[in-house]
Amino acid sequence: MSFIRNAWYVAGWSSAFGEALSPLEITGQRLVMFRASDGRVIALEDRCPHRLLPLSKGKRIGDTVQCGYHGMTFDSAGKCVRVPGQTNLPSSAYVDAFPVEDRHGIVWIWMGEPERANPDDIFDLPQFSDPGWHVHHGGQLHIRAHYLNVAENLVDPAHVSFVHPTTLGNSASENVPVHVSTSGDVLRAWRWIRDAPPIGFFQKFGGFSGNVDRWHYYDLHMPSTAVIDFGSIATEEACPEEERDRGVRIFALHFVTPVTEDYTIDHWMHLRNTAQGDDAASDQMDAMFRVAFDEDKQVLEAIHAEEQRPQKRKPIRIAIDKAPNVYRKRIRDLIEAERTEDLGAPEGPAYVMHD
Repeated sequence: MSFIRNAWYVAGWSSAFGEALSPLEITGQRLVMFRASDGRVIALEDRCPHRLLPLSKGKRIGDTVQCGYHGMTFDSAGKCVRVPGQTNLPSSAYVDAFPVEDRHGIVWIWMGEPERANPDDIFDLPQFSDPGWHVHHGGQLHIRAHYLNVAENLVDPAHVSFVHPTTLGNSASENVPVHVSTSGDVLRAWRWIRDAPPIGFFQKFGGFSGNVDRWHYYDLHMPSTAVIDFGSIATEEACPEEERDRGVRIFALHFVTPVTEDYTIDHWMHLRNTAQGDDAASDQMDAMFRVAFDEDKQVLEAIHAEEQRPQKRKPIRIAIDKAPNVYRKRIRDLIEAERTEDLGAPEGPAYVMHD
């Protein structure tokens, strides 16, 4: 198992969940989701405990779900409330229910131990509630690749010059050093490209007539949420790094949701400090993002396919792999922590440690 369970993952945009039963799979767990009459999004295990038919193939009756095989019915907490043909309800007749939070137009689901679900741990940005920023939900990128490959691609500025030469990068950045910080909870990689032509994206939306200073800041939040802060400002502005709001600044958010070992969904959106309320600009940005993200998809799926083949030699690692290497180690440590239970310091131990 290579998934972290005790984490909040994005199930989808709020607009995707209505009264209908929606099947979904996250971290190998199949779910059925729907919006209850009080507006809450409900997530239940998508498997009847009787004959294992997915509940998503049944029907909704009020805020309950009736199995389509023999009619066993479950409420929004997963408790069985009806077994046709008998009055007693077996204690084992239940399905798991998963904590769900709906905020900023995003539906988050906790896939681990319910008692450990803390809504305060859900990813947030102050710009979500800042009237100076435009929030736009984008789309979903379905990738036939392992989620770790997808996520580590999102803390790797170096690939932009080669994978996205006409949209998000160009050759001017090929040899610009990448700075990396792995000391905090959030992994960060970044660089500035000074006094260079604007990339295709900002040629269209920045209105620049000359060279620009542009930046990429890649922040990766455990286990798989990425924030890419990128933008441009005219070179003559001599903009300090901490004053990026003076330029055309965009946050591209990637909520990487592991479906199975071989399938990942990247829910992507953006926030911007330009073109406020301009739906046409949002559509144009979405179109350019789709081109760029499809470039990532092709690379990541090709890598995943090769990873399934026999390897003649060990893969190499180079300088730009610092953040991805630390990311993989943190994921391994988190998974190992979920596999074991720490009982704390022993009383009257039979061993005396000297380390």
